Amino acid sequence: MNHISNPTDGYVSAVRPKFIDAYAGCGGLSLGLMKAGWEGIFAIEKDKFAFNTLKTNFLSPNSRYQYSWPEWLPRRSKSIEYLLRTYEGQLSALPGQIDLVAGGPPCQGFSSAGRRRRSDPRNRLVNSYVRLVDLIQPKMVLLENVRGITYDFDNHANSRSIANFADYLVEQLSQNFFVYHRILDAPEFGVPQSRSRFFILAFNKDAYEQRLVQNPFDYLMRTKDKELSKIGVSPFATSSDAISDLTVAKNGTVECPDTNGYRAIGYHAPLTEFQKVLRDGHEGTPSDTRLAQHRPEIAERFGDIICLSKQESRLNTTISAAVREKFDIKKHALRVLDPNQPAPTITSMPDDLLHFDEPRTLTVRENARLQTFPDWFEFRGKYTTGGHLRRKEVPRFTQVANAVPPLLAEVIGRCLLSYSKEFVEAATTPVVRSCDPIHLNASSASRATVG
Repeated sequence: MNHISNPTDGYVSAVRPKFIDAYAGCGGLSLGLMKAGWEGIFAIEKDKFAFNTLKTNFLSPNSRYQYSWPEWLPRRSKSIEYLLRTYEGQLSALPGQIDLVAGGPPCQGFSSAGRRRRSDPRNRLVNSYVRLVDLIQPKMVLLENVRGITYDFDNHANSRSIANFADYLVEQLSQNFFVYHRILDAPEFGVPQSRSRFFILAFNKDAYEQRLVQNPFDYLMRTKDKELSKIGVSPFATSSDAISDLTVAKNGTVECPDTNGYRAIGYHAPLTEFQKVLRDGHEGTPSDTRLAQHRPEIAERFGDIICLSKQESRLNTTISAAVREKFDIKKHALRVLDPNQPAPTITSMPDDLLHFDEPRTLTVRENARLQTFPDWFEFRGKYTTGGHLRRKEVPRFTQVANAVPPLLAEVIGRCLLSYSKEFVEAATTPVVRSCDPIHLNASSASRATVG
């Protein structure tokens, strides 16, 4: 790998390591890697709203972090299938030039929080991800997905179906990579949110000698607290650590700058060290603080639910059956934040979570804080969507919910740099190998055991 001048430990070399972000979403993974010192080459994202967020934050003249976008690739939203079909020649010329392919295929078909379906067409994007890796042959692969990708689907499908997509990914990547995988819990990495995710780290067999490659997740867990302290945060931050400075009571409201007829939260100053880190030098009011327009009777009901949930000690968990019956609420997913604990996993539904002090749902910015996006990061597109469009559009709340927390990505990025420095590569340029075509039929293949 071409190492960088690493601001965290004074390690100096000539060139920053390069990565490509597949299924980039709004850019949480890209942001974390760039903050860690990696150079983003380009990102692949199909949704126009999410890609507009990427353009705003990584392709604008005044962007703090910039992709080194290649001239041959248009700066617009596109699917990974379109990229593979249209630019196969350009991608095939990249082996030896890319240090890392990162990203994670859309998770809706795997998620136990949604309608988990083996037949969800988005599940097939796993195969496209492996095909992209096969073409580019990076030195490393980083993949993130929901924990549900590790669960077996039922056995009622035909013999050509994939029973377990995590096993399939490990099996396919193991042809050319040393593959390791682990479930990581975001609060251990300073993220104020209970969020468990499946990660793969893989190392090209032509760039690394197996005897020099130790389990990178063991290394990550040993070094993460040191990296967090350099950033200025600690593990197990709470909801209050993240968003206590964003209340209406403390800041009042202002006219929403991007939506007529709505109010937004103003801003005075950070109250905690964690908030100072997420301010990240930003001056003034952050974007995306638009408040939901709750009717007075709804706000009153929310206030009662918050009080009752505190009395019942049911914070961060679904409201009780008694509370649902009292207010004739059919929704089971409604929860009230516990200010003294990490938040529950952020979802794309803005009415899943109530504030711990104020009778309202959270803003996009508050969710973004819980995901560790800095205050200068701006989101684009609709705030929400509904009906059949939920399968076609990725509005702001969904962009935030789907993202890899930038702080978690930054810690991983920092650790990968020091890991790669400590465990020396066998070669600086991988030998490009000719790989067999990747097929979807993995049901009868043996399961990989690395990790």
